[in-house]
Amino acid sequence: MATTTIALNADLINALDLSPLQTVIDPLLQEGKLMTYEQQLQFTIDYPQEPTDPRELPEIPEIRLWFIRLDARYPWLPFLLDWKAGELTRYTAMLVPHQFHPKDGIQYNPEALEIFVMHKIFVLAGWMQSQGLEGKARLKAMTQMFGYELDDAFFDLL
Repeated sequence: MATTTIALNADLINALDLSPLQTVIDPLLQEGKLMTYEQQLQFTIDYPQEPTDPRELPEIPEIRLWFIRLDARYPWLPFLLDWKAGELTRYTAMLVPHQFHPKDGIQYNPEALEIFVMHKIFVLAGWMQSQGLEGKARLKAMTQMFGYELDDAFFDLL
């Protein structure tokens, strides 16, 4: 399946309008075909900034707020994001306090990242189970992207 790109602009972001994503996801939910979009979703964000504005997109409060609303509506969205294209990392940056370093790139607040990752593990594990999907390998791969290793015994607790 081809990657699906959701285009966001300032009007959508400032209005907290999730409709571009809803028009893709909601029919898939109704048809039971959401699993076909695993790691196939990307975002393009067109948000005007002054030329002297040094902020990265995840540092702009309006954009972060849109992604917070998105995460509240679809907390299992990381399942759909194109990890290889960096979408999971950018999505996380929208929700987790961080700093950008010229040499090291994005540096998440360690405690906030740990809370975010574990929250997503709990959400995704329950959601994947309800969808009849094997999730342990997928979830372990996701946590490894952030430098965490989950023991197989952890999943026995879930």
